[in-house]
This record gives sequence, C-alpha cells and structure tokens, in this order.
Amino acid sequence: MIGVAIPAHDEGAHIAAAVAAVQAAARHPALQGEAVEIAVVADACSDATAANAAAQGAHTLSLAYRNVGQARQAGAELLLARGARWLAFTDADSLVAPDWLAAQLALGARAVCGCVWVRDWSAHGALAERLARAFDSQYFPVEGHRHIHGANLGMTAEAYRLAGGFAPLPSSEDVALVASLQAAGVDVVFSAQPRVWTSARVDARAPGGFGQALRSMSQALVRPGLEPRTV
Repeated sequence: MIGVAIPAHDEGAHIAAAVAAVQAAARHPALQGEAVEIAVVADACSDATAANAAAQGAHTLSLAYRNVGQARQAGAELLLARGARWLAFTDADSLVAPDWLAAQLALGARAVCGCVWVRDWSAHGALAERLARAFDSQYFPVEGHRHIHGANLGMTAEAYRLAGGFAPLPSSEDVALVASLQAAGVDVVFSAQPRVWTSARVDARAPGGFGQALRSMSQALVRPGLEPRTV
C-alpha cells in the first residue's frame, strides 16, 4: 500500500481539492491498481478541515499540536500502522499532478525530493508579476536540484524509519528529515519529475516555510536593501 500524509491547519477551503488530486494520482495506470490511502492530520483546526477531508474519503486525525513536524509524523505513523510500503507527503494548499505518485516510484529511489510550481500569484496584488519573475530567476525545477518541500516528498517506509521520522519542528521539518535520511545513508534523489502545484498564499501557515519565503521575496521587491530568503 502507498500512503499519503497531508498536515492541515484550518484548511477547510482547500483540503477537498488537495485530497481529490491525490485520489486522481492514485488511479494512474502505472500503479497497477495498488491501494493508496490518504491521511489528513487536522492540526488545531477550528473549521471544517477534518469533516471535508473525511467526506472526500481520507482517513482523518484531529490533533492539537499546532506543529507541522508533529502533524506529518502522526500522519506517517497512521499509514505505517496500516501497512504502507511507500510514504508520500504533500500540503493542504497544494495539488499534486496526476502522475505524482507514479513519477516518485518510477525513479527507483529510496527517497525523492520533488519541486513545486506556483499556480496563482494573484494574492500578491500589484506585485504578482514582479514576484513571479523574481521566483523564476532563482528557482530551477530541474533534475539534480536541491530544493526541499514538504509538499513534494516521498520515501520507502524503511528509509523513513531509518531516519527516525519527522522532528517536532514548527517549520523546516522537511529539511531536517532529508538531512536525517542522508545521515542514515539513504540516497535521496532530487528530481523535477514528480510535480506539485502549490499556492502563493500570503497567510503562511508555517513560520519560516515556503509562504514566508515568498513574503520575504515580496518585501525585498519593495525594499531593495533587504536580502530575500531562498526557496
């Protein structure tokens, strides 16, 4: 079985679409009918995130960590307990490509880091076009890239256990896990083939995450003396 874990904090408006995209990826013919189970971890939610995910057919956990590292870990543990041989991770404001899971597995790796593409810059208003150009000037979705995103990760259950799982970090839990994988001797493949479209939201959920990096880039456009964070 393939398991997909999605942490979510007040993502009632987006979670159904995120789950539906994973379900579409689960039907890819290259998977040859292998079961795919989805676990949505509703972390400190005050909206309909859990209900909307359950209505879409996902397993749900309602917790109160307010910590993305702990939320991802909880989702992974649920899926491992259900027999997952491969764990994939994405985010609630993201849409995976129809061949996302097939592309991860086709690489024949023990762990895979994919790239993200932004599907809509309009949340940044008048700065949208400039921000999109700035992003494209420093972000290169190519084979051998070194980007790490919790919205586009995959690994064998064995590799996940070797690395010790996600650390209980409020951000950069994905970076820490990849470092632990490499320290454990797991060869991590950085590929642009598994594709995920994510949001350029201004109400970033994780401090120091992708949304915060975009905000930093946006601020640097207005105040050129600032050094923007990389993504």
